[in-house]
Amino acid sequence: MPAATGTNVGTKLGALPEIMRLQHHKIPSGAPHRNLATYRVDTATTTRKGNGIRARSDWILRSAKRRGAAAITRASSAGTSVAPNQEFKVKLNDGDDDKMLLNYVPIYVMLPLEVITVDNVLEDEEGIRKRLEQLRAAGVDGVMVDVWWGIVESQGPKQYRWSAYRRLFQLVQRCGLKLQAIMSFHQCGGNIGDAVNIPLPQWVLNIGESNPDIFYTNGTGNRNKEYLSPGVDNEPLFAGRTAVEIYSDYMKSFRENMSDFLDADLIVDIEVGLGPAGELRYPSYPQNQGWKFPGIGEFQCYDRYLEQDFKNAATKAGHLEWELPEDAGQYNDKPEATEFFRKNGTYRTERGKFFLTWYSNKLLSHGDQILEEANKAFLGCRVKLAAKVSGIHWWYNDESHAAELTAGFYNLKDRDGYRPIARMLSRHDAIFNFTCLEMRDSDQPAEAKSAPQELVQQVLSGGWRENIEVAGENALPRYDRAGYNQMLLNARPNGVNRDGPPSLRMSGITYLRLSDELLEWKNFRIFKTFVKKMHADQEYCSDPEKYQGHVLPLEPSKPKIPIEELLEAAKPVQPFPFDDETDMSVGGALADLIDNLIHFASKSSDRRREPADEACFYDLLENEERSLNAHCNPEVDRAR
Repeated sequence: MPAATGTNVGTKLGALPEIMRLQHHKIPSGAPHRNLATYRVDTATTTRKGNGIRARSDWILRSAKRRGAAAITRASSAGTSVAPNQEFKVKLNDGDDDKMLLNYVPIYVMLPLEVITVDNVLEDEEGIRKRLEQLRAAGVDGVMVDVWWGIVESQGPKQYRWSAYRRLFQLVQRCGLKLQAIMSFHQCGGNIGDAVNIPLPQWVLNIGESNPDIFYTNGTGNRNKEYLSPGVDNEPLFAGRTAVEIYSDYMKSFRENMSDFLDADLIVDIEVGLGPAGELRYPSYPQNQGWKFPGIGEFQCYDRYLEQDFKNAATKAGHLEWELPEDAGQYNDKPEATEFFRKNGTYRTERGKFFLTWYSNKLLSHGDQILEEANKAFLGCRVKLAAKVSGIHWWYNDESHAAELTAGFYNLKDRDGYRPIARMLSRHDAIFNFTCLEMRDSDQPAEAKSAPQELVQQVLSGGWRENIEVAGENALPRYDRAGYNQMLLNARPNGVNRDGPPSLRMSGITYLRLSDELLEWKNFRIFKTFVKKMHADQEYCSDPEKYQGHVLPLEPSKPKIPIEELLEAAKPVQPFPFDDETDMSVGGALADLIDNLIHFASKSSDRRREPADEACFYDLLENEERSLNAHCNPEVDRAR
C-alpha cells in the first residue's frame, strides 16, 4: 500500500515500538483529520514472525494509548489480533504532546578533544561527518567543542587562526545539530581523561620561562602550566596586555569571525573557561604531579602575585603575621594526616577561616571579571553564557571536605561553598554547569568518604534557589544503564509532569564524549534510549520555545554584587528533595541480561543475522521488560 504524499503526522507517535515494523502513511494535505495517522503491520515482517506479532497486537495498541494516543480505531472488526496488512488508526492528542515537551531536556555530546589537531587542522572530515549524522539520527540536539586558545592564537599575540573551526562549525550546521562552544583558555593534558596534549600558546609559555610566577604554584614551588594564575588577571605582563584582556580579545575575535554562525542560531551556549579543565577551580589534583584518587590535593596560591595579594589582605585585616598555610599536607595525604584538615585543625581557627575565605573569594572575583568581559564580547547575540564547576566528591563526608577546600570550594557542613558561585553567575544570567552527574555513592570506595549524590543535590539546589539555569555532564565516560539512570534522575529530580513543566529540571545535559566505544552496537543502543528518555519519551524537538529553552539576545550584566552579599548565600539551606530513582529509566538488570544474550547470540550464530531482525528482537524484549517493571515488579531495579 503506497504512502500518500502530504503532511507527515506519524512522527508525533514516534515511541511506537520498532518491533512492530509499522509503516505509517502520510495523510494528504488538507485532509479533514490532520491528526489521524494510519498504520499497518508490514506483510514481510508478519510472515517471518508469524503468530508472535498477532498475539501481541493488543499490547501494541495499549502501548500506543499509553504513549499519548487519544483513541485507536481498527480498520476491521478482527478480535484481538492484527493480521498482515490490517490497518489501524491512531488519533494523536497534540495537547498532551505539548505538555510533555515541557519536560524535555536537550542533550549534547562532547566532540573528541583532538577534533581540531594541535596543528590547527580538521582531519578526517568525512569520518566526523558520519559520526555527527549518527548522533543526529539518534535524536541528539547538539555537540560541544573546545575552542583551544593554544591552537587559535598559537602564532603570536592577536594572531588568530579560525579557519579549521569554521570548517568544523559548517559541518555541524549541515548535520542539523546545535553547538556549545567552550572558550578553552586552559591546557589539554595532565587531567583525567586527557588523551592529547594541547599546551598554552608558545609565546605565553616563553613569558613563563622568565617569569614562572604567572602559573599556579603549590607550597613546594612546583609550577602548573595548565592555566594562568588569577594573580596575573590584571597584570600587563603579556606584550602589554593583562590576562583578562587576552581572554577578552580572544572572545571578541571569535564573535567577529563566527558572526554568521551566531546570527544563524547555530551556537547556543558560550562556556567560558575559568580554570584548569575549563572549570572554575584551582588545579589542586594534577595527575602530572603525582596526585592519585582520593588524595586531598594541595593549595595552589604560592606564586608571588597571589602570595602578595594574601599578605595585603591579611595586613588590612590587622594580621601582618599571617602566612599562607604550611601544614596542609601533600597531594595524596588523607585529611587526618595533616594539621590543617584534621579534626579541629587549622581550618577551624580564625587564621584558617580567613585564608579559606580569601582563597575561595579569589575564584569568585576571577570568574566574575572574565564573565563580564564575555558578556561585553557577545552582547546582543542569541546565546547563553555558561561556566563549569567540577564535582569534587571525595572527602565530602569528612568533616573537613579537604579535597573541596584545596580546589577553592569553601564548603562545610555549616557553610555552602557553591551557592555564592551561583549568585555570582546570576548577574550575568549564566548557566551553572556541574559535573559528576552519573556518579552514585555506591560506586565509590568507602575510604574516600565520597558522596557524589549529596554533592550534586546540594549544588543543583543552590543554583535553582538563585533562579539560574543549571546544566551538567558526566565526569567520566559511562556506557552502562546505572550511570544513565543517575543522570536522568538528576536532570528531573522529581520526575516528569504530564500536565506541564516539572517542578525541577536541568536546562541541558552534555554527554562526555563521542568515541568509537560509544558507537559500538550495544553501547549506542543504550545511549539512544537515554536520549529518548532525556527527551521525556518525545521525538527530537527543533523548537526550543516548546520546552522553554528559547534563547533571547544577551543583555548587559547586572551591577556588580558586593562580596558581602555574595557570601550571604553561604548560609546552608536544606537542598530540594530528590526522588530515589528516575521515572524515565533506560532499564535495569533484566535489560543488561538481554544485552548480553543478544551480544552472545550475534557472535555465536552460524548463520548471517539480518541487523534489522536483531534490532527488532532487542526492542521486543526491552519493551516487554519496561512493561514488566512498570506493572509487575517495580522493585527490579532496586534489587540490583
